[in-house]
Amino acid sequence: MTAPLIDNSDIILPRPAVLTIRTARRQDLPELSEMITLLAAHHNDAAAMTADTLERDLFGDVPWITALVADSGSGLMGYAILVPLYRAQEGQRGMDLHHLFVRDGQRGHGIGQHLVARARETARNAGCGYLSVSAATGNFAAHRFYELMDFTPRPVTGMRYTQALV
Repeated sequence: MTAPLIDNSDIILPRPAVLTIRTARRQDLPELSEMITLLAAHHNDAAAMTADTLERDLFGDVPWITALVADSGSGLMGYAILVPLYRAQEGQRGMDLHHLFVRDGQRGHGIGQHLVARARETARNAGCGYLSVSAATGNFAAHRFYELMDFTPRPVTGMRYTQALV
């Protein structure tokens, strides 16, 4: 989709798309699920997410996640998924910015920054004292992005263990 042009005498600039950052709605599930699959593929992971699973986790009896979307009016350009965290020893709520994704061709236009800003606002409104995010060890572009967004690197200490419950 080509952006309309603005003619200002000698200068012709592409007009940026109007962008709305909002909470995901049920009708967003197919596009949101598609973008989750694209992010998984980017990280060489297999995506097992389905629209039904996403609907359960966003809109079910016990909503588990919050999804924010970047809506251009003609489609979704990106998303962020937030998951609650808790530091029991401090009695402090937090949110994990679990996913942040902007579609190819839309990156570098501030969409990720807008999603992070809304994630901060969402976490504050939920009574959170911090927002956490992680990036793969070798993902230096993500490290720079998060540091430019005023996130402070924290060293990883110890091992993390999981146990299947099925």
